[in-house]
Amino acid sequence: MTATYAARTRARTGQSAPSAPAGRHGTGLGTGLGTGLVTGLVTECVTDEAAFAALAPAWGRLYRRCASATPFQTHAWLHSWWQSYGERGRLRLLLVRSGGDLVAAAPLMRARGPLPALVPLGGPISDYGDVLLDDADDGRAATALTAALAHAARTALIDLREVRPGGAAEKVYDRWCGPRRRVRDSLCLELPAVPMDGLLARLPSGKAQRVRAKLRKLAALDVTRQVAGPADVDAALRRLLELHRLQWQDRKVTTEHLRPRFHEHLVRAVGPMVRSGDAVVTEFRIGADVVAVDLTLLSRSLAGGYLYGAHPGLRERKADVAVMLLDACGELAANAGAGARGALSLLRGDEPYKHHWRPEPVANQRLLLARRRTAPLLSAALADAAARQRGRDVLHQWRERPVSG
Repeated sequence: MTATYAARTRARTGQSAPSAPAGRHGTGLGTGLGTGLVTGLVTECVTDEAAFAALAPAWGRLYRRCASATPFQTHAWLHSWWQSYGERGRLRLLLVRSGGDLVAAAPLMRARGPLPALVPLGGPISDYGDVLLDDADDGRAATALTAALAHAARTALIDLREVRPGGAAEKVYDRWCGPRRRVRDSLCLELPAVPMDGLLARLPSGKAQRVRAKLRKLAALDVTRQVAGPADVDAALRRLLELHRLQWQDRKVTTEHLRPRFHEHLVRAVGPMVRSGDAVVTEFRIGADVVAVDLTLLSRSLAGGYLYGAHPGLRERKADVAVMLLDACGELAANAGAGARGALSLLRGDEPYKHHWRPEPVANQRLLLARRRTAPLLSAALADAAARQRGRDVLHQWRERPVSG
C-alpha cells in the first residue's frame, strides 16, 4: 500500500500561489500534517488508492456544495474510472481541508506521454473535467488549492482538459502566477433544461410539426418508459451495453464502449450515482420487450444523455430514437431541479442530428498551467494543440469538398 503524501502549505489571504510554495513534507495515510498559520487550511496530496476510496463521504459533501460541478466529478464516477483505467503510482488527489471538512479538491494523475503532466482523472470517456471548490469559499481555499497544484507540479505541466465555462478550475487559473494559457477544447451543444414542449417552441413550425408526428408514431407503437430503481440498475445497464453493441454492429463505433473495462466502470459507477440522484437509467419497452435503455447524468448545472442502446428493430419500425431519447431526457432535466438546472447538454460532439434542435454551441476550455522553469512544456503543449487543430481543419475541409462528376 502506497503511503499518502501530505504537504503543509501556507495560503495567505488575498495572495496568488507562489511559483514554488514553501512547505514541509511528510507521510501519513489520508491525514494532513499541518495547518496554514494564517488560514487554518490543511492541504494533502493523496496517492493511496484505499485512501481514495475512503474519501467518498467527504467528497460527496463537497460535490453538493460546488454548483458548477458536473456528474463527471462525483466520487463514484472518478473512483470507478481509476479502478478501470488508473495505473499504480500515478494517482495525485490534491485536497484542502478546513477544520476537517473538505473545501477543495483536484482529482489528478501523472500522465503518460512525451510531456510530464498532471491531468484530470476521467480521461476521454468523461465529457467534462474540473476541480471542486466549496461555494462558500471566500477565496482562501482556491488560493490554497492553487498553491498545492504549483507544489505538486514541480517539473510537470498542469493540463486541465474539458473545463466547462464557469467551472471551478477558472478560479485556480485566475490565481496562477506562473505561465498559463487558455485554449479551446471540445465543443458541446446545449439546450435549455425544459420538457419537449419547450424544445419544440424553439423550432420553426414545419420542423416542430414533424417532431410531433414522430412523437405520435412512438405513441402508436405503444413505447413506454420506466426508470430503473436502485436494485435494477445493474441489470438495466447490462441490457444498455448489449443493445449499444447490437445497434452499432458492422458500423463505426467508439471502440472503448465495447471493451470490458468500460463495461465494468459503467456498472460500478452508475449504481451509486443513481442512489445519490446523479444518474437515471430509463428503459423503453414495447409490450414486455426492452427495446432501448438510456443513461442520463444529472448535476446542479446540467443534465446530459451520456449513453444509450437501442434495438435496430426500432428504426425498422420507423421510430425516431433521437426524439424518443430527447423527450425523456428533457423531462428528467426539467423535473429534477425545478428550473435550477442550467442546461440540457448534448455533451461533446458536433454531429449534424444535434443541430436539428437549434442548440447553443459551448466550447470547453483547456487550462494549461506551468511554473517558470517548466514554461517550455507549456510551449510544447500549445504547439501540439495547434498542429492537431490544423489536422482537424484539413480533414473537415476534405470531407466538405464538392464532389465533381
